[in-house]
Amino acid sequence: MTSFLTLLYKEVLRFWKVGYQTVAAPALAALLYQLIFSHVLSTHVKVYETLSYTSFLIPGLVMMSVLQNAFANSSSSLIQSKVTGNIVFVLLPPISYGAFYAAYVIASVIRGFVVGVCVLLASWWFSPLTFVAPLWILVFAVLGAALMGTLGIIAGLWADKFDQLAAFQNFLIMPLTFLSGVFYSIHSLPEFWQMVSSYNPVLYMIDGFRYGFFGISDISPWRCLSVVMICYLLLTGLALILLKRGYKLRS
Repeated sequence: MTSFLTLLYKEVLRFWKVGYQTVAAPALAALLYQLIFSHVLSTHVKVYETLSYTSFLIPGLVMMSVLQNAFANSSSSLIQSKVTGNIVFVLLPPISYGAFYAAYVIASVIRGFVVGVCVLLASWWFSPLTFVAPLWILVFAVLGAALMGTLGIIAGLWADKFDQLAAFQNFLIMPLTFLSGVFYSIHSLPEFWQMVSSYNPVLYMIDGFRYGFFGISDISPWRCLSVVMICYLLLTGLALILLKRGYKLRS
């Protein structure tokens, strides 16, 4: 437990020490999205009859920030340690691969939560929010951040340099998060693109999270939970296998 807690403390401190870059900057970016989209589209787009577009947008931006920063935390930490060579100091202590995984994922969840809360508080004055099912909000926030933190571990293990990690983030993470119903309802898309969107796991995280605020969503929250849980378990299994084998860590 000492090794696990030390590694967790190190990971949390790593992003907290540069909070202006890891917390304030993502929160500001989400706030700018809120300003631009709510100003331009609020009078032109009506997603649900009982809900304004501005209110619809806030939970999506909060969850998008949580997911992107959870991924960034674990992936950037691993690639920096590998490139600078200090990963050896993490591998030398008697810490199991399960504890290694847990420390990185929990730190990612914490960073995602901190950024998400900042975005939520900054967006509060745009439109009042309700909390119809707070437990759903918490469940999807935790599961979504843990899933993306796990994916960040996989990306950090796979990448050998910053360029590869940037490609992973730009060509996979960013499209998945931006095309997941953050800014629109999937029912507003043509039938073909609705079908394509149904294969995007981030859609289910966003939609389930939004359901917790308003009690309405495009997809049943139970279906969202099932998809997110299955994806999380699959990615966790893959990450643990890679860590157990020391993939690109011990060679």
